[in-house]
Amino acid sequence: MTEPSKPFPSDSTVVSFPSGALDAEATVRHVLAVAGRYGLICDATPFHPEDHTWPDQPGDQGVVAAGGHEFQVLDSVIAAAHRGTGELWVAGDIPVRRGDPDWSWHVVHVVADDPRDLLGERVRLSVDPERRAGLSAGHTGCELVGPALNAALRDRWRKDAGLDSLGAPDFDKIAIVSSRIGLHGSVDRYRMGKSLRRKGFTADGLADVLGDLQAQVNGLLAEWVAADVPVVVRTDGPSLADVRRFTCEVRQGPVVALCGGTHVATTGELGRVVARLELVDDGRELVLGTSTGGAAT
Repeated sequence: MTEPSKPFPSDSTVVSFPSGALDAEATVRHVLAVAGRYGLICDATPFHPEDHTWPDQPGDQGVVAAGGHEFQVLDSVIAAAHRGTGELWVAGDIPVRRGDPDWSWHVVHVVADDPRDLLGERVRLSVDPERRAGLSAGHTGCELVGPALNAALRDRWRKDAGLDSLGAPDFDKIAIVSSRIGLHGSVDRYRMGKSLRRKGFTADGLADVLGDLQAQVNGLLAEWVAADVPVVVRTDGPSLADVRRFTCEVRQGPVVALCGGTHVATTGELGRVVARLELVDDGRELVLGTSTGGAAT
């Protein structure tokens, strides 16, 4: 936790990254200490921060510029300020989930140099475009591979389970342990133990058919990339606290998922998406590696 230097604004940061924005002008509202560095909070930003609750996509990097001086943004994270006490918490120390109405939510631009002279000043915020493009491709591939995997595994459920937006049992949501987005790729890990079996999933013989399942997944991914359909991030509002949804209409129906990340504009931009399945830890974990555009994960 860090104490604000003055009463902290109660309105959350306005974010433009859902539309793909890379540049914006904004006013610096607060400067704080962040793990031996400094953090800038502005009233608006195009920078995507790493989420403290589900840290799948890393934060954007780039530049904050003002008065002929540039501050390199080394990372972007989330801060939350309690509306009652004004206490400010950062990244993994935040005690509540993003969107809690008792808190305001903010993007912190982490820099090495002391930026306190920028308080109250107008600045130019510019995201590293190549890194953003790589992370966006990786995240879109990750959002598509989930329903493709669900479709390939749909006959392995002996009990009713929650369904994804295409109507298949949502293995991706039910079994996932972690997801990490990289440049042009992602790695998802799924638990395959007793708790999943109790929910009705049949893992018997999975190792013997893993190659066939992988081929099914990649077949769907190839179809969706070739269709070159729009990818849209729909938002309930302009602030960091508002809900955002990944939306993509494929032949089988709408792929829709809660998602706070960034994405490409169409599936065709990915070039291709290739999934690799591997059982590890004596079959107790399924690892799904996804790469886009021919890049390795």
